[in-house]
Amino acid sequence: MDSQVVATTHSAVEDGDASPPYKLLLSCPLGLSPSQVSADFNVSYDRIPHPDIDLENSISEIWDQRIQRNASLYNGTKFRYAGYITDKEGSGFDKISWVSLHLGLTDYRTFVGTNLNPLWETFLVPSKEDTICCQHTSSPLGNGAIVETLDKKILVLRRSNNVGEFPGHFVFPGGHPEPQEIGIVCHQPGKSLRESEMLNKRVSEEMFDSIVREVNEEIGVPGSSLGNPLFIGISRREMNVRPAAFFFMTCTLHSDEIQKCYSSAQDGFESTQLYAVTLIDLENLTSKMPGCHQGGFALYKLMLETGKDTR
Repeated sequence: MDSQVVATTHSAVEDGDASPPYKLLLSCPLGLSPSQVSADFNVSYDRIPHPDIDLENSISEIWDQRIQRNASLYNGTKFRYAGYITDKEGSGFDKISWVSLHLGLTDYRTFVGTNLNPLWETFLVPSKEDTICCQHTSSPLGNGAIVETLDKKILVLRRSNNVGEFPGHFVFPGGHPEPQEIGIVCHQPGKSLRESEMLNKRVSEEMFDSIVREVNEEIGVPGSSLGNPLFIGISRREMNVRPAAFFFMTCTLHSDEIQKCYSSAQDGFESTQLYAVTLIDLENLTSKMPGCHQGGFALYKLMLETGKDTR
C-alpha cells in the first residue's frame, strides 16, 4: 500500500519549458468505481493553524471585508483534502485498484482567508510532500466532470462574470462534495468504530453523488441520462493550491438535446453558455481554463491514452 509522498507534475505544454499551472496529485487512468474509492474522514486531517498570529488573524480580517462588500456570503462547510493512500496491482498509476481519500473539515471563510488570501504563498510550508506543504491552507476539495455526449462531444461551460473565482473562464461542470448533504456540520468525537465506518461510507458515496448532482444542476440533464461516474484523479492548481477531484461519465443524450436542457438548468446563473466540443477544440480551450481544470483535462487525456494501450 502506497501513501502520497510527492505530487506528480505534468506539463500542459508537452514540448515547452513553461511550468504548467497545475499538478496532478493522483491519476487513476483506468477509472475507479464507487467500490474502489473510500474516504477516511477524521479531525486529524483538518487544517493546522499557522504559527504566525498576524497571518492567522488576516483570515478573519479578509472575511469581514468580504462580508461588508457582500452581505449574502455564506460560510458553508467543505471537505478538506489532506492526501490519500492507494493499493496497486503492480507499479504505475494505471495499476491503482483502490484509493482512500484523507478528508477533514473546513469552511468557505477559511478558504477565502488562506487559499484566496493575497498572501496565500506565506501559508505554505517548504516541502515536497503536498500534505505538509499545504497543512496551513483550507484546501477544500472541489470536483469536476468530463461528460461525453452520445455524439462524442465533451461538455464545457463558460463561467458567469458574477462568480467569485475565474469569471469568464471555461470550466468543466462541477462544484464541491457537500458535508451538509450527508448531515455533517462538525466533527463528532467519541463515535464507535461502527459509527465511524458508516460515516466514512456516506462520505465516499457523497464524492460520487455530488458530481452527478452538480452536472444535473449546472447542465440541466436528467440524472437518468448520465452513466455511472468514474473517478480519474485529483488535480491541484498551482495558484492558490486549490485541489479538485475529477470524474468521467457518459451521457445518453445528443449534444443538441443537452443544449435544450441547459436553458432550464437550476444553476444556469453560474455560467453564460454551454459548449459541446471535440477533443481538438477542447485542447484549444484549455489555456482559458483555471489550472485545476487544465489538470482535469490532463487526467482525461491520460485516461484516453491508457484506454488505447489496453485495447
